[in-house]
This record gives sequence, C-alpha cells and structure tokens, in this order.
Amino acid sequence: MSEEFDALVHNSTWTRVPHNPTQNIVGCKWIFHIKRNPDGSVMRYKARLVAKDFHQRLEIDFSDTFSLVVKLTTIQILLHLAVTYGWALRQLDVNNAFLQGTSVEDVFMQQPQGFHDPQFPQHVCKLQKAIYGLHQAPRTWYTELQNLFLSIGFIISKFDSSLFIRRQKKFTMFLLVHVDDIIITGTSSQQVQQFITTLAHRFSLKDLGPLAYFLGVEAIHTSYDLFLSQYKYIRDLLEKHNCRPSILSL
Repeated sequence: MSEEFDALVHNSTWTRVPHNPTQNIVGCKWIFHIKRNPDGSVMRYKARLVAKDFHQRLEIDFSDTFSLVVKLTTIQILLHLAVTYGWALRQLDVNNAFLQGTSVEDVFMQQPQGFHDPQFPQHVCKLQKAIYGLHQAPRTWYTELQNLFLSIGFIISKFDSSLFIRRQKKFTMFLLVHVDDIIITGTSSQQVQQFITTLAHRFSLKDLGPLAYFLGVEAIHTSYDLFLSQYKYIRDLLEKHNCRPSILSL
C-alpha cells in the first residue's frame, strides 16, 4: 500500500483541497491482488487504490468513456506474422498506466484510507490524473498513448484500434496494446529496442523481454515455432471445481 501511495504522490495524481458541499465526492478503496507466473508461483503482491465509479455522476465528473479491448483475431495474425518471418516478440508492462493520463474533468475523491493528511484531515483529493476505477480512466490512458504513438510516426489500424503500425523504408513495426500490456514486433530488432528505450523515457515501464504470458495465454518459444498454452488457466479451473489429482496430473 505504501509503494502504491508513493507512486500516486510521485505522479502528482491529486492535490488536496478544502471540502465544498457542492462537490460530488467519489469514494475510494484498496484492492489487493497476487500476480502469478505462468507456473502458478507468486510473482509479486500488489495493492491498488481504485475509485468507486458508482459515486460518479454523468456530465458532472465524467462524460465520454472508452474501453480498449484487443481482438483475438488481431493477436493471432500478429503472432502468425512474427513466427512466419522470424521476428522477435517483446513484451512491456506500463507501471501505473492509468495515472499517465491527465484528467480533463473536475473529479474530487476522498483521501485514501490509512493515508489521511494529519494536518488537513477534512480535505479531499482533486484528481489531476485518471485514477483506476474512474469511468473515464481507460479513455484518458488510451488518448495519452495514442497521441504519443501518432507523434512518432505510427498509424492506427482501421480494423482494430489496439493495433499501431509504423512503416518506414527499411523496417515495419507493430504494437499491440491491451490496457497496460504492450506486445512489440517488427522487421528490425534494433529498431524495436530503440523504440523501447524511447518509450521508457516517457513512461515508467517493465521490459518483460520475449513474449511469455499475455491475456492468460503462455507463449513458449522453440527454434522454429511458438507454442501457445493455457495450462495455468486449465489447472486453476480444475482446482476451483475440486477435480481429482489424477486429472490434474494430465
């Protein structure tokens, strides 16, 4: 929780202002999650502060919304191209992605539980960034990402707004975005690495290396192909329904 709160402060997510009866105050809560590796082992423990969107009021503190959902067909085509032509597949994870988008509406939120300012306990947080949970958070983050990619020569696919393409004389690069997960591939590994370095100067991100786990699917690379597996998903599903160990061993 402290790490998450420090990240919120570092990103200038809000400013504390006096409470006004005319303000629509949005609540917030802590969500806890265990991120796991494809084999089921614990990767890290995670706490996230999220806004209670059911406290928001349409046309008062949000208007347009947008949820970025990548199409399965797009993933299949991109992976097929990468395997066919021997392109490297890289994966990135943007830290606190939604906090990168600047809020354009006036949104007021309660101070986070456990982190009230002792000098101003009755103040509220006026959000400068679109915190997780807000109706407009996905749209704001996508707009921020879109503006950056378009400014450096990418175009948006007409068939899937999650796919960005950059074509130049000597190379072509593809970016596939699903919320804060990004898959990158292209004809030049050097240009891909150069782009990752450029992106790291703009956003705080984790370079996860070769594609290994995306949307619940494990990607296993061999010398000539890419094997996709949902072993973890199947195992979790069987365990949830108390299947026999003999079946799990399969």
